[in-house]
Amino acid sequence: MNAFKTPLRLLRWHLRRARQWLRYRRLDAPVLFGNSFPKSGTHLLTQVLAGFARLGPVVDSGLPAITVFEGTSGVQRPIAEILRQIDRLRPGDVGFGHLHALPEIVAALCREGVAPYFILRDPRDVAVSHVFFVTERETDHVHHEYYTQVLANFDERLQVSITGRPELDISFPDINARFAPYVGWLQRPEVLTLRFEQFVEDQQAALGQVFDHAIARGFCHDGDRAQAIQTLAAAIDPQRSPTFRSGKVGGWREHFTPQHKELFKQVAGELLIALGYEKDLDW
Repeated sequence: MNAFKTPLRLLRWHLRRARQWLRYRRLDAPVLFGNSFPKSGTHLLTQVLAGFARLGPVVDSGLPAITVFEGTSGVQRPIAEILRQIDRLRPGDVGFGHLHALPEIVAALCREGVAPYFILRDPRDVAVSHVFFVTERETDHVHHEYYTQVLANFDERLQVSITGRPELDISFPDINARFAPYVGWLQRPEVLTLRFEQFVEDQQAALGQVFDHAIARGFCHDGDRAQAIQTLAAAIDPQRSPTFRSGKVGGWREHFTPQHKELFKQVAGELLIALGYEKDLDW
């Protein structure tokens, strides 16, 4: 079955592009690319970007996420292969992935003709979400068997999602080290950095930023801005965005024991301060 998935996706992508071309007689919008630290609202951001197809010559490519690591093996993918996937995206396409700020990838996503976005989330909530994802949702994940058959309970799994598994040959470092390769995106003016929490606390403002960034990067829209933002809001389907459906600001407090808190402070306390989620280590 998997052998047929990619050709079918490509066919559907080309059909969507043809349909949008017939509608607008042009496909000259920038590539809208939603990048994220995993478990930070990837599906939510991608849905919003796909909503631009209701506003102009934009196409939800439907192509799979472009990632640095293979999900089922944890092996790092060749940079040339990643760049080929990025280069495959055509004007107006919506793409998404989990991509480190490596020089070649930065150059590919920050070039003219691309509107890049990066979404992040409180790393404590990310750690909790990671446990549920690996344990319950992604049975093919490289760590699923370890989480479900070796680790005895949620507390042990959360500890590993914080500390990683440095004993492995494949890369699964602690959460601070996992975030480090993404820091470079925060320093790029071409990239709009968003926080998952913004969509929970003030969705209209967050969507306004998304829309304005697309305009600044070359998306043309002559209609009413407020109506356009409502159109993007209507594209959000919580049932297809598990993080947004179940996520809430500060939900980690329901799962962290005092031991988890101290461990997280040791591993990534400074990261929380650097990202603005805490002012100090007194939390």
